[in-house]
Amino acid sequence: MVETHDIVRPPAELSAALAAIGSATASAELSRMGIRSAFIQGPVSATPGVRVAGPALTLQFLPKREDLYPVDEYAEPEKQLHRHVMYHAQPGDMIVVDARGDMRSGVFGEMMLTYFKGRGGAGVVIDGCLRDIAAAKQLGLGLWIRGATPNFHTQTDIVPTAVNVPVACGGTLVEPGDIVVADDDGAVVVPIKLAPALLAVAQEHAEWEEFSQIRLAEGGDMRLYYPLSDEARPEYERWRAEQGPA
Repeated sequence: MVETHDIVRPPAELSAALAAIGSATASAELSRMGIRSAFIQGPVSATPGVRVAGPALTLQFLPKREDLYPVDEYAEPEKQLHRHVMYHAQPGDMIVVDARGDMRSGVFGEMMLTYFKGRGGAGVVIDGCLRDIAAAKQLGLGLWIRGATPNFHTQTDIVPTAVNVPVACGGTLVEPGDIVVADDDGAVVVPIKLAPALLAVAQEHAEWEEFSQIRLAEGGDMRLYYPLSDEARPEYERWRAEQGPA
């Protein structure tokens, strides 16, 4: 039985603000909030310098059973659910794929990723591989993957079985509509209910780190400025006031 559902998207402004803080700060602050499993381990950036965040469209793969799934890449294409996750795509969305860590199966290739980009997609996080990687890197999407392969998925031993259901990507639970923050450090899933609180503390963290980096670059004492000590906080507050409204 296959499943496909729509998602509830957070405000685009929330995703944009989380993208600005980055995956490292998001991961650190989530850990302080009690969420220590936010990092999607395995997929790494194939598009250096790209930083994005957006709601997760999820795609689940399971082991293939040949009597239930065609072998031909183009046989009954509309029954192949990796296409259907893209039909849900809206501007800013991220596709998160539990491909079981498979290193042989190309989940998407150039044509499908071109379609996703045309619908405004921001990026993909795949616990597995892509095809056509050279062309894929030119599309302007963020790509976080385990690797590349020449194989299309029906050549191999996994098949897509559900769209927009909870998935385990890199051993991390991702719920449809959670916000995924991804950059050169990796991909982090932000539970949607915690996103506003995370943003508030993360923005404060980012501000004092900016101040501390300035002082450290000037030769300041790391014991004083990193992490920001109580002794240095009045100096930070003065600096912050001088910066004016964000």
